[in-house]
Amino acid sequence: MTDNPSPGMNGSGESDNGAARPQPWFPPSGEPGGYGPPPPPPPPGAGQPGGQQGGYGQPGGYPPPGGQGQPEGQPPPPGSYPPPGGYGPPPGGYGPPPGGYGQQGGYGPPPGGYGQQGGYGPPPGGYGQPPGYGPGPYGSWGRPQAPKPGVIPLRPLGVGEILDGAFTSIRRNPKATLGIAAVLLTFSAVITTAVSVILVHNLGSVTLPTAGQQLTNAQATRLLNRLLEVFLPVLVLTAVLAFIVDTVLTGLLTVVIGRSVLGQNITAGEAWRIARPRLPALIGVTLLIPLILVGIWVVYALVLVVLAVAGAPGGLIGVIAVLGGIGALVLTIWFAVMFRMAGPVVVLERDGPARSLGRSWRLVQRSFWRVFGISLLAGLIVLVTAGVLQIPFTLLAGAAGGGNSILPGTSGSLVGVVISAVGSIVAGAVARPISAGVAVLLYVDLRMRREGLDLVLQNAAASGTTPTGDEFASLWRPGGQTAPTAQGAAPPGPPPPPAW
Repeated sequence: MTDNPSPGMNGSGESDNGAARPQPWFPPSGEPGGYGPPPPPPPPGAGQPGGQQGGYGQPGGYPPPGGQGQPEGQPPPPGSYPPPGGYGPPPGGYGPPPGGYGQQGGYGPPPGGYGQQGGYGPPPGGYGQPPGYGPGPYGSWGRPQAPKPGVIPLRPLGVGEILDGAFTSIRRNPKATLGIAAVLLTFSAVITTAVSVILVHNLGSVTLPTAGQQLTNAQATRLLNRLLEVFLPVLVLTAVLAFIVDTVLTGLLTVVIGRSVLGQNITAGEAWRIARPRLPALIGVTLLIPLILVGIWVVYALVLVVLAVAGAPGGLIGVIAVLGGIGALVLTIWFAVMFRMAGPVVVLERDGPARSLGRSWRLVQRSFWRVFGISLLAGLIVLVTAGVLQIPFTLLAGAAGGGNSILPGTSGSLVGVVISAVGSIVAGAVARPISAGVAVLLYVDLRMRREGLDLVLQNAAASGTTPTGDEFASLWRPGGQTAPTAQGAAPPGPPPPPAW
């Protein structure tokens, strides 16, 4: 084998400038770990132990820690560095390991590639997550995406999801929401307007004084009598009809929106057949709540009367009146919020009036501020929506001489009265379903957070069947939900903790 001299070298092994250069060497054929034959052993005393191969990069060819002067024929001291084998390439050179990269013992990717079983990629479902978890609906990892067969996802809800669910219920089933509200409110408005027109026709309209007008005692007495004759009957009739309409509307809309949670659209007739047996209990609970709230103020008034009769100082009565009024107002708001879920409990769980109040109290307990805030926000939205819808009708009624819409039976044309009534129907038909939808979805959210109702509804949605009648009612009964599961699976175990 002939070696070609490298550039700058002549054929005699000397450089162009005459300096001697070491000749390249190669290990003998079949000897691992080298590139040519080894050089001859160094002379004694040159720093290499006798009988060992010299040179850096060959087995045993390394300078001892002591450098030059290592005794000839003695091995290096234990623990010396570098290890036997020197700094040269490993046996076989620097080529790919046996079997190639990626095989057993090599340096490439593990068998199956990155991300596969036994590899080094992310585990199935992402880092730190059990299998089956993936990015949620908003791109976050850790929470499985809940099914949404109806207007809401079947998991604890946020404020925006509750409001969106109420509006979605109206949009998906307008006939059973807006239609029911419009029919009942039209019925109430027609009766109220008819009675008002009849009283005005028989007794004459009531002319209210203008701003700045001074009334004599006789005129004031006559105005008061006319208001009692005309306005008071209309007011009582309006209150009674409003109570009945609101109760019936609450029951019907609760059924409609409760079904829409599972994606079921029912007609107004079906809603009536389902809610009709629950109307007596719903009327009872609707009467109990105002009586309790009024009772707070009755107690407050009795305390003031007793203090006045007992001859208490005026300053003391004044302080008690202020503090007692604040306390009565706080108690009124508190009781009203704690009884907020009584209507949905009566209709969906089929409880009686008294038990529904206790059930509502337990559901809202420890969630008072959440229920209060969402109810207040929904009330503001309903108020603004109704006001905006009623503005054009109010302007038209004023242009037509509709009189005072707050005091029916006062002076005004029939056209203006009718226009005002139509505006009230339109505003109420949109506002009432929103309020009922928020109440029902708040009830569903509280039960999903506390009792795992979302698991029951998910099983019902996954079963592929549409529960109706008693089967649907069993979904809402606490502690006894036995919804059918997919592929005959057993009902779920204990519900998860409220925190998601």
